[in-house]
Amino acid sequence: MGREIVVALIDGYIDDPAALGVPPYISPMIRSIAGAALDAGADRVEYVSIDMIRRGHRIPDAAVSVVLSGNTVPGKYLRSMPMSTRELDEIFPKLSGWRLISGSAADTPQAERFDFAIRRDIAASLYDGISGREVLERYRTLEEWNRWMVLGADIVTQHQDFPQPLVVEIESYRGCHRYRTGGCSYCIEPMKGRPLMRSPADILEEASRLRDLGVRNIRVGGQTCIVSYGSTDDSETPRPNPDAVRELFSGLSGLGFDMIHVDNANSAVIATYPDESREVLSILAEHCTDGNVLALGMESADPRVVIENNLNSTPEQVMAAVRLINEVGGSRGPRGMPRLLPGINIICGLDGETAATYRMDMDLLSAMRDEGLMIRRINIRQVLPVRREYSVRVDQRRFKRFKEEVRNDIDRVMLERVAPYGTVLRDVYMELNDGNTTFGRQLGSYPLLVGVPYRLDTDEFHDVYITDWGFRSITGITYPFRINSMPMSALEGLPGVGKKRATKLVLERPFSDAADLSRAIDDPAVIGRLAPMLSFE
Repeated sequence: MGREIVVALIDGYIDDPAALGVPPYISPMIRSIAGAALDAGADRVEYVSIDMIRRGHRIPDAAVSVVLSGNTVPGKYLRSMPMSTRELDEIFPKLSGWRLISGSAADTPQAERFDFAIRRDIAASLYDGISGREVLERYRTLEEWNRWMVLGADIVTQHQDFPQPLVVEIESYRGCHRYRTGGCSYCIEPMKGRPLMRSPADILEEASRLRDLGVRNIRVGGQTCIVSYGSTDDSETPRPNPDAVRELFSGLSGLGFDMIHVDNANSAVIATYPDESREVLSILAEHCTDGNVLALGMESADPRVVIENNLNSTPEQVMAAVRLINEVGGSRGPRGMPRLLPGINIICGLDGETAATYRMDMDLLSAMRDEGLMIRRINIRQVLPVRREYSVRVDQRRFKRFKEEVRNDIDRVMLERVAPYGTVLRDVYMELNDGNTTFGRQLGSYPLLVGVPYRLDTDEFHDVYITDWGFRSITGITYPFRINSMPMSALEGLPGVGKKRATKLVLERPFSDAADLSRAIDDPAVIGRLAPMLSFE
């Protein structure tokens, strides 16, 4: 009997426009690698994340070792972050057998030490290698894709966040409808060619397997435009197919997940086909979890920049899409959030950009604010030369001023609209203690960062009553707030209380009701604000 073929998967996390993989997410790419390995004849796949390694977990002895890592869209992370190049250097000598690397880490100097650095589709290359074929750069076929996602599903149970708060990302299609013209200048998705769609039945088979394993939360990502899912229109701005979207999401909602969210949407599609798009948005609002965010790829409100970089949407189309998403998705769901919200992406440093570009971007955002619309998040970043170099050199002082203006004049207003005073956000997962503040988020796409002004145990879920807003986060207290038993440090965090009143509360409690509370707080305005959030048990 031959030696058992073990494949070690080292998940250094990826964070790309089409795939989230930093906890609480697990990327579809790492799962497809596991499926490809098993399909090619591997006996066992051992999954180890960089966080597990940081905590002392051993790297498996294996015939093949695969590292997946890299963030092409760096974000701000709360309790984890992708593998660093220093960590990659430290891990490399511990890898055994045949060694492969993929993700954007494949373009680092460290990748030169590996047997293969794969830039296209590591699952397909690994499958060929284990099967005895030449290792080439290729994309998987649709049949391989569907097969590998089911075969590789089981590794989610080895993730440190399983079953909660793990969010499993599921891909719906690859490629871009704008592939003929090359799509947006900065994006690699059009380089993958005509969209290759997975059918609702195939996606539901994968989702069903994940649910059987105990997965509670999913995000349907990996697509350039969820509104275009299932469209058979091969134009650059395809007519949506509401029937395909309904089949997929009604099926997903019937599987009993706790959370279902989605990813990107194309403003041009929504604006060009408002009737079909309204139907698709209504389906998403009905079958997905509230707090769902459609990231709209605006990139720039400057018409010259739109033309020079072949961007997919005009400012007018973006505004139309934001209006329609607000109209369809503005009502609140059971978790306390609007059912469907737009997100805005702005990229600085694209060809054709001038000082006036920043003012055009700000004017459009201000128009959305002044019209009373809601935006969940505005992502501002500098372009990365993934496909080519750019002629514009970003003025860092101007870039910083623009970001500060957006934070000061737009972001806080939007936070107040998305989560007004007294909103109760359900199931906020507490992730980090920072001094006397505990930070947490609901599970989902681009969740609000919530700060509770006292220490709570992490890795727990709490309902939170919103009391204040910053520029990038909001403040709240656990709900209901048990005033007769909470510690003094928590009492100090109540709005209008402070240390002196908190001391008096401790000395004079228990209280029977809000009226009785006036023994310790003689300010009716403060009691009026506190009463809705308190429990007197």
